[in-house]
Amino acid sequence: MRTLPLRVAVLLALGLTAAWAQTGGTARVRTRSYFFTEVGRNSDYKLFVSSRYQTQVPAPLIVALHPFATSPERILLYQGLLGLAEERGYLAVAPTGFDTRAWYASEGSAPGSGGELSERDVMNVLAAVREQYTVDPNRIYLMGHSMGGGGTWHLGIKYRDVWAALAPVAPAISSSPDALEAIIDMPVIVVQGTADPSVDVAITRRWVAKMQELGMTYEYVEVPGGDHTAIISRSPETMRKIFDFFDQAGKAR
Repeated sequence: MRTLPLRVAVLLALGLTAAWAQTGGTARVRTRSYFFTEVGRNSDYKLFVSSRYQTQVPAPLIVALHPFATSPERILLYQGLLGLAEERGYLAVAPTGFDTRAWYASEGSAPGSGGELSERDVMNVLAAVREQYTVDPNRIYLMGHSMGGGGTWHLGIKYRDVWAALAPVAPAISSSPDALEAIIDMPVIVVQGTADPSVDVAITRRWVAKMQELGMTYEYVEVPGGDHTAIISRSPETMRKIFDFFDQAGKAR
């Protein structure tokens, strides 16, 4: 069961060397922490708040799940994300996920394991942000890249009542797309490169085919010749498609 994740993990650990940051650096991203009761210590997360945010106006929120062995801040610095979040009044948060290699429980985890704690950290961070800010409960979105894409499928399905839409990007996952039957009404946008050396495009296509079979509302962005990282980390056009999809899904709720 873990053959694909372990293979992907090695590839990601060796190959995630693309340029990540966008203009503006890290000054716009805040480091926050909360007390992680389950492990008895503080846990950090990264947060962006649009200058358009007003306490009395519920704001949309994106929860962004980082790839394997990378800082959670990096996914917020993918080109286009902060600019679009600022322009459209979004909050965006990137949990650590307990540690940066814990897989958000997306590949099955024993109770008390790093995977289970990774999942719990994401949901704890979401609760912390909702407590501190006025978040629109009908516009909470989940996206993730690679390991985070697999986590997006897992947490999107498990906590389906929380999310307005999902955006798994190059999702590293080996479970069956039959799990999609639990989220037939969930809008999903999927991004995948055809030349991705870490996540086989054929696997992503199977999930997309299942969405089509179920009659789900979805968009599939397949990038011809696209690799594992640049299709999202250095593609403002792709990021805009995700935000547009999220905005549309939020209007439909």
